[in-house]
Amino acid sequence: MAKITMTTPLVEMDGDEMTRILWQMIKDELLLPYIDLKTEYYDLGLEYRNETNDQVTVDSAEATKKYGVAVKCATITPNAARMTEYDLKEMWKSPNGTIRAALDGTVFRTPIQVKGIDPCVKNWKAPITLARHAYGDVYKNTEIKVPGKGKAELVFTAEDGTEIRETIHEFDGPGILQGIHNTDKSIASFARACFGYALDTRQDLWFATKDTISKKYDHNFKDIFQEIYDKEYKDRFEAAGIEYFYTLIDDAVARVMKAEGGFIWACKNYDGDVMSDMVSSACGSLAMMTSVLVSPSGVYEYEAAHGTVQRHYYKHLKGEETSTNSVATIFAWTGALRKRGELDGIKELQEFADKLEKATLKTIEDGKMTKDLAQITSLENVTVLNSQNFIKAIRETMEAL
Repeated sequence: MAKITMTTPLVEMDGDEMTRILWQMIKDELLLPYIDLKTEYYDLGLEYRNETNDQVTVDSAEATKKYGVAVKCATITPNAARMTEYDLKEMWKSPNGTIRAALDGTVFRTPIQVKGIDPCVKNWKAPITLARHAYGDVYKNTEIKVPGKGKAELVFTAEDGTEIRETIHEFDGPGILQGIHNTDKSIASFARACFGYALDTRQDLWFATKDTISKKYDHNFKDIFQEIYDKEYKDRFEAAGIEYFYTLIDDAVARVMKAEGGFIWACKNYDGDVMSDMVSSACGSLAMMTSVLVSPSGVYEYEAAHGTVQRHYYKHLKGEETSTNSVATIFAWTGALRKRGELDGIKELQEFADKLEKATLKTIEDGKMTKDLAQITSLENVTVLNSQNFIKAIRETMEAL
């Protein structure tokens, strides 16, 4: 069979640790035998980010703007331990945060549902999509370790030199400070992305912050969402038979646990990071969740919602066998290939993405899966496969379809 031809490259962002190993396995077994794969490659592994002073991350984001579709492997966001382990020049920022800021996009994360893997929350009948704001807050913060007694102030200096000044705290000893920000422009983009996605998928949209405590910062999110909804989307929501409502984040959590699913839950940056992991884990595994960053200009960046699987990587380095779930990384590739096919009018590429996803789920439903799923499946007499053999099993299933 002739390989599927691509006309426009994908932006390919390689990553770190065990997911980097899986990345190559997926390409070798599931993609390169069937597709004349065209990518513009960027190595976002921590070593090369350090070597380039993180310029490679900026370059990959710019390439994504140029080509419109990217696929990204999981990457390390360094902490103090990583500084020593990788001999880093500095503690580089989260690559995801840098890319999200460059694209001004919103992250939509949805659990991958498969027969035999039942949600821990028994009343969840349909997937809950997390819409995560992709700019600012703690991911673009400035931090200070306060050495001792003194006064901390929040100061804004306008272009004309006038100041707004507020006392944060009178320290009587050492402590810590954190400054975060957001912009009305980014919040508005977030709101429009959420409203548009809700209309496209015909799902209710929930939005939640903590405006009762954060009466200016969080309240601003709430106000911008409501203003845009009333002016631009209310009539369209009503015509589509879907609902938008705002509630406090703690109330949203309580509602979510009792809901049946099938809606979009929009959250600020950090809330979305945490809640998407909660929803994905409750649905089976952190490796069973799709993630796509969508910019207001229609640029798409697909990735797995989980991290680099550090523990398995260290086992791999010792020559020990691992059973690492690659489903979300496979679905990152299929999402990007499908979108590339849609934008370029290549039906065969879209059909290949559909077929690979179907084969991935059928492999699990046939009782062949990685250890994380085998521990929670309701299927009987399952076969636990190692990392590579699971990917090979998916190839066998796909070729039999």
